[in-house]
Amino acid sequence: MPLYRKRRRMELTAAVLLATSLFFSNLFMVFAILNPVDFLALQSIRKSLDDMPGSNFFEAWDFTADPCGFPGVFCAGDRVQALALGDPRAGSPGLMGRLDPAIGRLSALSELSLVPGRVTGSIPDTIASLTNLRFLALSKNFLSGSIPDSIGSLSNLHTLDLSFNQLTGTIPQSIANLPSLANLVLCHNQLSGSIPQFPGSSLLLRLDLKHNQITSQVPNLPTTLQYLSLSSNQLTGQVDSVLVKLNQLNFLDLAMNQLEGPIPPSIFTYQLNSLQLQRNLFDGTVGPENEVQIPLVDLSFNRLWGPISPLLASVSQLYLNNNRFTGEVPARLVQELMGSGRMQVLYLQHNFLTGIEISPASAVSLPAGASLCLQFNCMVPPVGTPCPLKAGTQKTRPADQCPEWRG
Repeated sequence: MPLYRKRRRMELTAAVLLATSLFFSNLFMVFAILNPVDFLALQSIRKSLDDMPGSNFFEAWDFTADPCGFPGVFCAGDRVQALALGDPRAGSPGLMGRLDPAIGRLSALSELSLVPGRVTGSIPDTIASLTNLRFLALSKNFLSGSIPDSIGSLSNLHTLDLSFNQLTGTIPQSIANLPSLANLVLCHNQLSGSIPQFPGSSLLLRLDLKHNQITSQVPNLPTTLQYLSLSSNQLTGQVDSVLVKLNQLNFLDLAMNQLEGPIPPSIFTYQLNSLQLQRNLFDGTVGPENEVQIPLVDLSFNRLWGPISPLLASVSQLYLNNNRFTGEVPARLVQELMGSGRMQVLYLQHNFLTGIEISPASAVSLPAGASLCLQFNCMVPPVGTPCPLKAGTQKTRPADQCPEWRG
């Protein structure tokens, strides 16, 4: 064989060997960058989920490339540290399918989230294997079944958000015992049973269980709470001894339950943005100790009685309707509403009030945006302001319901 041909063949062989070496080297690098267990777990997760129409989240999940570059996958070294499933942009379609139990093999995971979509099925028990998990948010999907008791083994968990799903059963006591838990958001499900007991060492800041089917009394809650929402359940009993200890609250919503007893005066001194106790069975007088600085106070549809306190005059939106308040409306409330004060809404309909002082000039100059309703009291309303449709059309109470007023 001529020398030049032999040399040419040797060059071609060397080129093939080099190309083959580079191919396998690159292939090895793809698989070697990420831990093999994490790589296979991501493949299983991908197979169990799909994009909803209009979503292209999984379009770039091409497993011939480095998975650490996939959308929603965040790595530290060769391990998946955070996994955000779905496009988090507002209004973007989410995912559908199920959460694969393989998710529990991502043992270095510290954050796991799922954007709103149509993911169904149960929450995998294998999540309990994610001992480093600090943040777990699977809200606004169609997850069903019970909350795995095993989640209570995630001692590093800081935030648990399973809201807006179709979860049933009780709230595991083990979750309340989590030592690092600061945010527990389970609202808008079908959870039943009781509110779990939190230990005295709990550092909980936010507890949101509204819109469930919880039937218990309200137990003692962590004094660290800043946000408490238990509305639209079937809670019973008194809460005055519970509320007096929660002086760190900035939001309180216990509306639409069957709670009874007095409202502690101290609650009006808290630095709340909103106080919502409407549609319960609260009774007794409302006697704040100091000027109330809460922007929204809704005590409507209860059994509260006695005179209305003038210390409520600085409330921007005040709903006292559908109670049993008596006496005259304090002049300070009228001045704040009619003048340039803070009050914008004053609903007093369906009580037993006997008078309110409004000058003719004030009646004509009710500020734009201000709302006043006085229907169905023991007086003739001095001004015909629009009221909610639910207030009815009857202007005054029948005289036989008003022993101090005979029309």
